[in-house]
Amino acid sequence: MRGDEEWDSIPKLVRAAARRYGDREAVVEGRTRISYAELGGRVERAAAACLASGVEPGDRVAIWAPNSLDWIVSALGAVTAGAVLVPLNTRFKGAEAAYVLDRSRARLLFVTGTFLGTSYVASLRRAGVPLPHLERVVVLADSAPDDYVTWKDFLAAGEEVSGAEVRARADAITPSDPSDIIYTSGTTGRPKGAVITHAQTLRCYATWSELAGLREGDRYLIVNPFFHTFGYKAGVIACLMRGATMVPQPVFDVDTALANIAAESLLPTSGFRPA
Repeated sequence: MRGDEEWDSIPKLVRAAARRYGDREAVVEGRTRISYAELGGRVERAAAACLASGVEPGDRVAIWAPNSLDWIVSALGAVTAGAVLVPLNTRFKGAEAAYVLDRSRARLLFVTGTFLGTSYVASLRRAGVPLPHLERVVVLADSAPDDYVTWKDFLAAGEEVSGAEVRARADAITPSDPSDIIYTSGTTGRPKGAVITHAQTLRCYATWSELAGLREGDRYLIVNPFFHTFGYKAGVIACLMRGATMVPQPVFDVDTALANIAAESLLPTSGFRPA
């Protein structure tokens, strides 16, 4: 069966993975290990927080952060709330990120605290670009400037939203609805956004997973950045489809990659199984 016919939408895929794979490990990040059932719960909680913050179906929600469990949860939570995900390149400077935020009219931004020695919050502030559509910035860290909110406080604000409300919002999503807008790098001009639907994502990466030979129980080191379709779609989405364990790595480092491969009996970072 085609992926879009089996799941309809990414939120339904997340829910199906939580039911089907249950106690199997979904994400391994250092000492943190969570099951598919736990991942489903965390995504629902993030979606509830999005609803509490006023996110409406079709709103653009951006994320500017490296590969991590928080990226997976916040991104899938936004999509479950009916939002259109706008991943930002972690190599962007503040002005470049602001350009995409403005063009996409993002209402909510998830941003890392510090990555590769750079404060993304400070970088965005220094850009000095007016962002009239951006209503809230959530910092994926334990602290945030007074006019921003921490990840913990953001999640806490959604505690009054029921699971039934979250599921109703998710169930209203149709296969033809946009799931994300992927922006080009802008190497030959300004970045341009490609709008991708739930059906396109599910159909394409169900086929990719089959061709790659990804199987339940595989452990998949995902070095390719989540802001790119390879990292997000051929990584996170593919693992949700097949019940593989995601091991996100934020920066490519040979020693770290080899250590992870040895410790977790991982697939090659491409995800393709050797013949």
